[in-house]
Amino acid sequence: MRRFLRDNGLTLAFLLLLLLALVGQAFSGVAEYNDQAIADGADPISLLAYLQTSDFGVDVAENWQSEYLQFLLYIFLTVWLVQRGSPESKPPDDIGRESDEDQRVGAFARPDSPRWARAGGWRLAVYSRSLGLVMGALFLASWGAQLVAGRSAYNEQQLRQLEQPVSLMGYLTSADFWNRTTQNWQSEFLAVASMVALSVYLRQRGSPESKPVGASHESTAIEG
Repeated sequence: MRRFLRDNGLTLAFLLLLLLALVGQAFSGVAEYNDQAIADGADPISLLAYLQTSDFGVDVAENWQSEYLQFLLYIFLTVWLVQRGSPESKPPDDIGRESDEDQRVGAFARPDSPRWARAGGWRLAVYSRSLGLVMGALFLASWGAQLVAGRSAYNEQQLRQLEQPVSLMGYLTSADFWNRTTQNWQSEFLAVASMVALSVYLRQRGSPESKPVGASHESTAIEG
């Protein structure tokens, strides 16, 4: 068990932080929801009931979809785009999909390479893109969840104000949906751009997200 915790500590730590953040969001969210309900002349609800509301669902989904979009774009853009001096980038000479030898696939696969990396054909084609495909699927799923939950939350507000609810397509083209979406996207894009650029000149000793402290600013794709 101790070895399992050590070998998977990074994933487990972030999952624990996720759980704590969700708990914090649930408690603060239900308090805000009940304050608004009382102001509107409605009855407050319990924490369990709040976890089943569209308000909680859309808040979670809109954050998740922006995170998966960030990684989806980063995975694909770093195939063709580089940032000289950043450990987050490939060396400028390696732009593109790289050779089979560099990727250790097909005839160049090693004994410990994944089976589909040695297989060739459609299995290799799928496995070669599996990370991007899964991230893309998770983005679309969470974005779809945001659309459905967001429409429900929006229509609930519309009914409180004695206005007509909107269809799913109507909500997809609404300002509310795109405001929720783009305000999350811009923060993700800023964070990635900052990380890529700042890692050229700044260091964090011992972190694989940083170059070695003594590495030159021009060193690219070197991890500490």
